[in-house]
Amino acid sequence: MLIYKIFRADEWASLQARGSTPGAPIDRADGYVHFSTAEQVRETAAKHFAAEDGLVLLACDAAALGGDLTWEPSRGGALFPHLYRELRLEDVAWHCPLPLDRDGHVFPVTLA
Repeated sequence: MLIYKIFRADEWASLQARGSTPGAPIDRADGYVHFSTAEQVRETAAKHFAAEDGLVLLACDAAALGGDLTWEPSRGGALFPHLYRELRLEDVAWHCPLPLDRDGHVFPVTLA
């Protein structure tokens, strides 16, 4: 199962340059890297990244993250994947731009 992380361009560039990251400021504050499932990621984008352009969508294989990935209740009691270690570049299965149009963020067809 793929899970998803939304990064701003500078956060993605930092991961590429360093090879690992503790995540975005909210991740560092909470002590884990926030992820979303395919069913949750659009709402995550709308809630936390509304009107932000220049985003990057990262996909990671949940099983490959092993025991460092925990599913915990969040919005409305839904279980969200949280990674309790730094995200490594090799954890990223694929990435793509997450452009913004007049209706919101445009997700890849593979998530439809």
